[in-house]
Amino acid sequence: MNLFSFTAHFTDEESCRTHYKEQRDKEGVKCKKCGSHDHYWLKSKSMYQCKRCSFRTSLRSGTIMESSKLPFLVWYKAIFLITATKKGFSSKEIQKQLGLKRYEPVWSLVHKLRQAMGERDDLYSLEDMIEMDEGYFKVETSKKERENLKRGRGSQGQRNVGVMAESTILEDVESGEKTSQCRYFKLKVLDDHKSEGINDMVEKSLSDKNIVFSDKSTSYLDLSDYVEMHITEKSTKETTEKTLKWVHIAISNAKRTLLGNYHKIKGKYLQLYLNEFAYKLNRRYFGDRLFDRLIIASISYSGN
Repeated sequence: MNLFSFTAHFTDEESCRTHYKEQRDKEGVKCKKCGSHDHYWLKSKSMYQCKRCSFRTSLRSGTIMESSKLPFLVWYKAIFLITATKKGFSSKEIQKQLGLKRYEPVWSLVHKLRQAMGERDDLYSLEDMIEMDEGYFKVETSKKERENLKRGRGSQGQRNVGVMAESTILEDVESGEKTSQCRYFKLKVLDDHKSEGINDMVEKSLSDKNIVFSDKSTSYLDLSDYVEMHITEKSTKETTEKTLKWVHIAISNAKRTLLGNYHKIKGKYLQLYLNEFAYKLNRRYFGDRLFDRLIIASISYSGN
């Protein structure tokens, strides 16, 4: 959605509320009291009422906007700004663009949206052939975090991130030349460089039908227990450029995006920033539809 389209459709608070209700009607409402999905709209109260137990649910309740005092229009403007560019905006810049005096509500809004992005991507598993590797991202760590982090490569201002790319190898029938394309990615912050964290990430993100390509890191020794086939290659320049091409592109692009937009990121919030990066990367061909998809993600957000 471009600026002209946004300003034409969402002129005031009421137009945003109306659109949000239309989208929520499509997604459905679950009663917090009895769990029923059968509701009708009480226009006089601007609330949903359960047909089974008569429990009432506000338009915000059960969505990302629950407990928020910010107007719908502010939320919509923030969602537009976040989805309008590939790189996105910092919370400080969004505060400036929205003309709000207080930074804290905007910071909370943006992080909730990033949580919703991550929650949405967690619903999907990667398929077919998977490239897998790790990258180390610079972060700010507090004294307490430094004390809690175990000694090792990721302890001094860096966090280890597992990256997986759903790649497909294509071969030209006539020339025999092989190329590859990539569909979806997952980026997850790991507590350390041990196999337990890697295995947990693989178990949650892949199925036992996947074929995984990686280097010969000792952290990947158990991967064959979780997937159909695990193929390893010695880490070389050729491996980086061919076998693990897409994960390394994702890692370098993520580092460049985060450094360029946010400069300094606290370690405990790194996953939220990666959520936004991965969400946009996985929907890089959505164009104007990205705004609507994030609205839907905000409605179905569980907060877990």
